[in-house]
Amino acid sequence: MAEHTRSSIVIDATPAEVMAVIADFAAYPEWTGEVKEIDVLETGPDGRAAKVRLLLDAGAIRDEHTLAYTWDGDREVGWTLVSSQMLRALDGSYALAAADKGTEVTYQLAVDVKIPMLGMIKRKAEKVIIDRALAGLKKRVEG
Repeated sequence: MAEHTRSSIVIDATPAEVMAVIADFAAYPEWTGEVKEIDVLETGPDGRAAKVRLLLDAGAIRDEHTLAYTWDGDREVGWTLVSSQMLRALDGSYALAAADKGTEVTYQLAVDVKIPMLGMIKRKAEKVIIDRALAGLKKRVEG
């Protein structure tokens, strides 16, 4: 990833429990505010999603995009953009590491939109996306 934004949070659960929630795409509309629809288009040999179509509705921004996923057990999942109406790139990852009180989850994200946008505004948008995603993930896993 070129320029990216990164943030971390500690979740009171094992890496396997956290990754199980991340891998459960069908439940995303229940705990992520922006994801309205999800379809797993392909699965990998490990049974986890390899290609996923997401319909996002974040108020002013509505987009459908397809992401390709790669999994490293319960340690990391990464994704890259396959297609989108509004995005040129969307590369991200969740990295999980055992911590004293659960699992430290680090979310890294790089977004490039098709419309011109200042880098500073893109980084701020990435930060909002990451913070919401980590808070939602923590609430879902611990709830």
